[in-house]
Amino acid sequence: MSSKGENEHSDAGEDEVLEAVGALAEPVRRRLYRYVVATPDAIGRDAAAEAAGISRSLAAFHLDKLVEAGLLAVTYRRLSGRAGPGAGRPSKLYLRAPGERAVSLPPRSYGSAGRLLAAVVDGAGLDRELQSAARAAGAAEVPVDGDGPVAVEGNPVAVLRSRGYEPYLDGTTVRLNNCPFHALADEFPALTCGMNLAYIEGLLPGCAGGEGWTAAMDPVPEGCCVALTSKTNKA
Repeated sequence: MSSKGENEHSDAGEDEVLEAVGALAEPVRRRLYRYVVATPDAIGRDAAAEAAGISRSLAAFHLDKLVEAGLLAVTYRRLSGRAGPGAGRPSKLYLRAPGERAVSLPPRSYGSAGRLLAAVVDGAGLDRELQSAARAAGAAEVPVDGDGPVAVEGNPVAVLRSRGYEPYLDGTTVRLNNCPFHALADEFPALTCGMNLAYIEGLLPGCAGGEGWTAAMDPVPEGCCVALTSKTNKA
């Protein structure tokens, strides 16, 4: 039986998550949050205000509310790139806060189940079987009519964005600012990243124009380890 202290700790954690999610109920705040987390670099108030179509002061107000809610973090840097006397004060910049927020009423433990299943698959050396299943799962998201597969509406970038990957263009390469399987990837990187790549490989051919795209492992310090390129070099 749970003790009173354990229940209070659980309630406090749930309250924290609910408050964070509640902070996104305001439409302008939600728009700012989406812009910041979809951008690979930290964002200043001027850029955020321009993207949201609001004043700098209003953007600052909402951005700081998102920081208070634990959804964004703050860093400081001189945007001019200069240093020393006369370089000016560092600007306040915003970026996605570390950690994750999830809410389920009543609470669920899908993360624990996922880690347990990953541990079993990893221990049994079933990487190839998992990748085969992931590739099939990606392909299965493509609707099929009587004449064969029907392309998923939207190009690969739009489709991946709708699935939480937050793609962005890095030269001619499309990188993914977010890994939807981040928690598992931290504990089981080879297993999870291989599954993720296989899933995207299965999904691409069914996207509109996806036959010209390829996905490959190309890890960067932040974000997803998978990168995409197209034969036409157009995202």
